[in-house]
Amino acid sequence: MEHTILGIHHITAIAGDAQQNFDFYAKVLGLRLIKKTVNFDDPGTYHFYFGDEIGNAGTILTFFPWGAGIQQGRRGSGMATEIGYSVPAGSLDFWIKRFDAHNVAYHQPSEIFGEKYLTFFDPDGLKFELIESKTTDNRKAWETHEIKADVAVKGFHNITLTLNNIEGTANLLTTVFGYKLIAKTANRYRYATAAVENAAIVDLVELPQEKPGQVANGTVHHVAFRVKNDENLMHFHDIINALGLGITSPIDRQYFHSLYFREPGGVLFEIATENPGFTVDETLEDLGKNLKLPKQYESKRKEIEAHLAKIN
Repeated sequence: MEHTILGIHHITAIAGDAQQNFDFYAKVLGLRLIKKTVNFDDPGTYHFYFGDEIGNAGTILTFFPWGAGIQQGRRGSGMATEIGYSVPAGSLDFWIKRFDAHNVAYHQPSEIFGEKYLTFFDPDGLKFELIESKTTDNRKAWETHEIKADVAVKGFHNITLTLNNIEGTANLLTTVFGYKLIAKTANRYRYATAAVENAAIVDLVELPQEKPGQVANGTVHHVAFRVKNDENLMHFHDIINALGLGITSPIDRQYFHSLYFREPGGVLFEIATENPGFTVDETLEDLGKNLKLPKQYESKRKEIEAHLAKIN
């Protein structure tokens, strides 16, 4: 598996109110808050990381909650438009009842590619599917008092990209990332990598007349793909740089090292390492309990803490 893209690492989206964001993902969906830090480019904004117990790649959903006054975004071409989560078979009835109890907007269950799914929206309008995967998902889900392993969210199943033309994106996925086209229905093309068992699928939806999306509240900011280490990161840096896609130099994100570039369809992609992981600055038991700041902002902790909303 040397120099291999290992599926989805994390997905980052934009939210409004920080408390509302925390309440929905930690309490309603039952994900673990594994890291509470700040946006490295805007330390006055939180950066929340939600995932499984230890923040395994393929389970990590992160948010920049920019406040209640942020402009509402719009799903459209050139962006990731749907996030698919894997859940155990037979669990959708539980989630329908839970969404009813918590006033969560959802659609009635449907089926695609032989998999039953339930579409729902978070309080900011971010679109998801809970998917009963037809492939085995042995990942250990994070449990809460109300959400047990037999119904709990396991981690990502897929990400959907909406594009005016899929050709360039499909070529990147197949020739650089090692994905293969495994299914097609209407204008949806499903690509997957055999390098990992889960968080391995990218769906491309081709809508030639779709207007460009607007990245703001309730939309996905970027999709990150996983590599094992820094050597693999630089391997892909050199390949993508040679394609003229304008990839960045490596950036230290404290919990992983990253490269960023826009793929041919316009979606912001990141490639991120597994190392060093989320326990680099706090214990497994304490993940998400305290505000963790990158070294460059530690001297301004009091000022930053005073500006950030208190999260209960």
